[in-house]
Amino acid sequence: MSEQFETTRAPGDDSGCLRWVMAVPLTLLYAIAAFCCYTALITRPSGSWDQDAYGAITLMCFLAIVVSGLGLLVTVVPPTVRRAMGPWWLAPPLMLSAIAAARWVLGA
Repeated sequence: MSEQFETTRAPGDDSGCLRWVMAVPLTLLYAIAAFCCYTALITRPSGSWDQDAYGAITLMCFLAIVVSGLGLLVTVVPPTVRRAMGPWWLAPPLMLSAIAAARWVLGA
């Protein structure tokens, strides 16, 4: 009798709703990381003596890497989120982390 009422769901059937729910925090995290990356890229020291600018570049690069890593963890760790979001959502944090790491190494 219980077989009559049993419904089978296809894997990923509820991914549309989960995709919308997870897109908001991931977009916010990526926007914060992009802002930190942009700030690190536009900051120019006045000279070799300008330690404040070098410190700001280092801080912004570090924050961009941390926030991108957090977004990457939110995307990868839960299997339901990983299946629902797809591989495209892995590109922004990896790209922003690479840009921030390059600025940190080359510019600071």
